[in-house]
Amino acid sequence: MNKLVTLFSGAAIALGMTTAADAGVRAGVLRCFTAPSQGVFVGSSQEARCVFTSAYGHRENYVAKIDRLGPDVGIRDKAVLVWAVYAPTSLRRHALRGDYVGASADVSVGIGAGANVLVGGSSRTVSLQPVSVKAQTGLAIGAGAARLQLR
Repeated sequence: MNKLVTLFSGAAIALGMTTAADAGVRAGVLRCFTAPSQGVFVGSSQEARCVFTSAYGHRENYVAKIDRLGPDVGIRDKAVLVWAVYAPTSLRRHALRGDYVGASADVSVGIGAGANVLVGGSSRTVSLQPVSVKAQTGLAIGAGAARLQLR
């Protein structure tokens, strides 16, 4: 299990290093809290409550829908996803509203981990890079294309 978490952590860090520099300045952190979910064979969909904290300490609440297309089987307990938010300049209020697309992967056998790298938002200029791996519990495995809608 430790090897699996190390693998996901390394992949998340590598993805963050390669794309964060291209996206601009770090505008803050987005944390999303999901309810328990169940994956079906070709994908999953779940809702989340999110809080964006800007680099200056300003907080904004969002409602999210997270969809994944690809193999996704099992049952997951609630999870926390944390992303560093990068943008070309500082963001105006509620600028994270919009659609994001990217890659997603996770696995759980008791305790699990995952990572999601997404780009979208305001004119597709906002990049969400994993700060840490997704923390979750359950018995599940999934990977594929991800879509995040923030409202």
